[in-house]
Amino acid sequence: MALEQGLARAMERVGLGGLSGLVRLTGGATMESWRFEAGGEQYVLRRAPSLDFMQGRPFGHATEAAVIRAAHAAGVTAPEVVTVLEESDGIGSGFVMRALPGTPDPRQILAMEDAGTILREAARDLARIHSLRREDIPADVPVMDYRASIADLRQQFEDAGGDRPIIALGLRWMEDNCPDPVEPVLNHGDFRLGNILARDSHLTGVLDWELAHFGDPHEDLAFGCMAVWRFSRVDRPALGLGSLEDYVAAYEAESGVKLDAGRFRFWLIYRTVWWALGCLRNADLWRSGEDRMLERVVISRRTSEQELDLLLLLEDEAPEAEQDRPLPEPEEAPEPVGESSAGEIATAVSEWLETMKDRVEGHDRFQLAVARNALGMIARGDGCFAEYDDEILAQELLDGDRSLASPGLLALLRRNALDKLASDVPKYPMLALARAKWIGEE
Repeated sequence: MALEQGLARAMERVGLGGLSGLVRLTGGATMESWRFEAGGEQYVLRRAPSLDFMQGRPFGHATEAAVIRAAHAAGVTAPEVVTVLEESDGIGSGFVMRALPGTPDPRQILAMEDAGTILREAARDLARIHSLRREDIPADVPVMDYRASIADLRQQFEDAGGDRPIIALGLRWMEDNCPDPVEPVLNHGDFRLGNILARDSHLTGVLDWELAHFGDPHEDLAFGCMAVWRFSRVDRPALGLGSLEDYVAAYEAESGVKLDAGRFRFWLIYRTVWWALGCLRNADLWRSGEDRMLERVVISRRTSEQELDLLLLLEDEAPEAEQDRPLPEPEEAPEPVGESSAGEIATAVSEWLETMKDRVEGHDRFQLAVARNALGMIARGDGCFAEYDDEILAQELLDGDRSLASPGLLALLRRNALDKLASDVPKYPMLALARAKWIGEE
């Protein structure tokens, strides 16, 4: 196996041999993760399968490894980097870390007895990350320009069709409310459930540093508080682990920095738009052939999660009369007749795949679950004739010609957000909350 041979060469450079038990870990929509044993200890390889895959990124794996090493030295529960892959290893780009204890599974972490302790330790680690100085970090880690980043998001939106009114609403809001820059600190860039490890109600690791950059510390804090990263605990706004008050207090106590609620709100909205467009971009990656992983096409449909979350964040700025306006009735799809519909075929295939679940394991089991999610999207969307994407309305919102003060607009956007998400991801926890708030449905 080429991967095992190349990895063995990399480990031999640091005096470790006897590689065994190489297995791919589940998840990893961007990078691959492989666990293995060498010299009687457990290690994890994080890699891109080819050097071409890294083209266009702000920095490579050597820089990411250096950032992790600096964080580890600063007392962050970051993994210990053992070695960085070289081109001569022939297995792409990446690095090897000593495996840390604990689970990254958000649901297992949320079920732990003392979530508050994990939250406080997360705030501590984030403050330590933000304390790292520019000279501690490789020079190619970028510094964020707020206005340029908003402009880049707007370009991404236009490249993706420019036809999503709720995203357009968010972009216009950010352009109108962009804060002045502050002294930049190192941001992890992806600090949330799913990228931390925990065991026995304690934080044991901070993973996935590929989005590190210098910027506003409020951005890092807000990102992990997005509704999507709370998973089932939408009632716990701070990382799904507890209250914002406790999270902020723990961060301020460790960092000595007083946080600003207005800046936090800006970055919460910014990152919700950012992830909405990130989801959309996955479809283009798949269509181009650059990355044909099944997860790409499924993640692209999660845009509707962020559209609903964004509307929940922005709707308070609408006049009270618009907030109280009833929603239009949903359009009903016709009952199927005659031969099997596309949705019924998708349902049948999904049911068959369910019978195969116990015959696969590891990453293949994860892929099977993703495939069933994809088939569910087809089945739920079959026969749906409502059109929710509107380029003209989106452009009017971008230009400021329409806003949440426009009569009936908020009600229309709410209706569309509910119906679209019910088709794409009906189990998304925020959908039930929005239904209760907007139409009184328990």
